[in-house]
Parts: sequence; structure tokens; C-alpha cells
Amino acid sequence: MRDTAREAGGRAGPLWPRPPSLGPGPPPPPPPPLLLSLAVLLAVLLGGAGAQYSSDLCSWKGSGLTHEAHRKEVEQVYLRCSAGAVEWMYPTGALSVNLRPNTFSPSRHLTLCIKPLRDSSGANIYLEKTGALKLLFRDGDHGPGQVRCFGFEQGGLFVEATPQQDISRRTTGFQYELSSRRAGSDLHALSAPCRPCSDTEVLLAVCTSDFVVRGAIQDVTHQPERQESAIHLHVSRIYRQKSRVFRPAPGGGWRGRIATLLECGVRPGRGEFLFTGHMHFGEARLGCAPRLEDFQRMYRDAEEKGLNPCEMGVE
Repeated sequence: MRDTAREAGGRAGPLWPRPPSLGPGPPPPPPPPLLLSLAVLLAVLLGGAGAQYSSDLCSWKGSGLTHEAHRKEVEQVYLRCSAGAVEWMYPTGALSVNLRPNTFSPSRHLTLCIKPLRDSSGANIYLEKTGALKLLFRDGDHGPGQVRCFGFEQGGLFVEATPQQDISRRTTGFQYELSSRRAGSDLHALSAPCRPCSDTEVLLAVCTSDFVVRGAIQDVTHQPERQESAIHLHVSRIYRQKSRVFRPAPGGGWRGRIATLLECGVRPGRGEFLFTGHMHFGEARLGCAPRLEDFQRMYRDAEEKGLNPCEMGVE
């Protein structure tokens, strides 16, 4: 068709008259001041619209003002770090957050944890896989103690703005962390966060937790505004700690505190426990915490059957 049209054009000449060639002459007059001012204003507005977001490999900050109000757009966000944050001002439409970490081997099991920013509002946060959505945080569900963890292979993050009369003071945001541990050993998993750990979960937690200590509960303080409880410990033995959660105490041993959800109803108890847990966003959070004698029993039973995932001294 293109060749036929070219041949026809060659026989019949151009379909439209050519404009007369412009010879040398005086330069065109400058635009009126009003048109020049409008052009400058338009350039500023377009530049501002294109600068409604900022991003690096770890964090993203953007604005829903770049979306037209009547369009339900899904904006793609790509991050390549093991930790960072997403902050979405004036949320409209939706965000699809694609985490592609380049710091872990693809064969390693990864766990993703997210924590809403204080006063986060204006959107629901979902776990999304092949179009199916599972609610993680409802709009306004932003207690500082709220942390959700799940396997990286379970899906990505989908953030959907909720209908609002006034979005001018709303910002949705969360922190995220990727690690090579399993979510099953963490009591902040999606299901039953306060459920006691099974024997298998305890033995796995001993091998995979960021801290494993033996000690007693000195006090428990509750923070209703944060929906958290702080467990104050006196530790007699440290098996492992990746951060300096527990520091030397006067008179011997160590002391420190770990956090858990207020709804779990932790209370001071007599005797010694084995405390395990992970560091989330710079804070030590409780994992499995069996009584010491219960742990010693389950450890010996597993040892006799050759089922211990790792070895440690239990005396």
C-alpha cells in the first residue's frame, strides 16, 4: 500500500499545495508580554507536576496530585533495597509497589515486613498476587506497634486510596524490611499473632532468631496509645543477639526490653523463660517464649530423634 501511494504521488504530484518558501526578511516580532507571561507560567506548572515525586533505590515519595481526579490510575513503584520507606501524599488511585532486592540470592527464602508510618491515612494496604488481594492494613490502622510479616513469594504490595471528601491533609506511608528469615518463626505473622508457638516453631526460632536469651520478667508496662506492651527482662545467659538489646546490669547479668502487641496480654510470671525474637525497624520484638523447663524438654526430645535444626547448650 505504501509503495502504491508513493507511485500515485509521483504521478499526480503532491496532494496538498506546498507553502511558499520563506526568503530572507525581517525577523518575526517578539510575542506580546501577556503571551510570554502565560508561557512562563505554563512551564512552571508543568515542571511542578513532573516533580511531584522523588525516588531512589530504597525509598519513594510521591503525590496523588499528578493523577486526574476522575481516573483510577495504578502507579508503578520500583525499589531495589532490603529496607526503606514509601510515602504517598494526597493519595488518589493506587500504587503497585514492586520490590526487587539485589542484595539477596534468588534461592534464599525472604521475609518481608512492613510497618505503617505514624498517622498514616487515606489508603488501604494489601498483599497482592495474580490479582487476588489480602488486606494487611485498613485505612487509619496505623498503630506504631503494628507490624505484618509474610514470605516474599506470597506476593507484592498494593496500596489503594480510599474515597475522601478532603485529601489535603492525608498521607499514606510505611516502612519495609526484607530479611532472609522465615516468617513462620515470628509471632507477628499475619495469622494468630498471639498464639503460643508449637515445639517445632520454638526449635526453629532458636536457630533463626536475631536474639535468643534466658531470663526472667522483671516488669511489663503497657502503652495503649501504641497498642504495645514492653517486657523488661533480667537475662542470665545470652545465646545470641545481633544488636545490643541486652546490656550489662549492675550486680551481674544483663537487662533489656522487648516489645509485643498489647492484645497478647503479657503479664509478669515467675521462673525463667527462653526468649526469642527479631529486630523490626530497630526495635526488638518478641517471638517464641517458652518456659525454660518446657524448652529443655522439647530440645532433648528432638535431640534423641535427631530432629534438632541446630545445636545449643540447654543447661
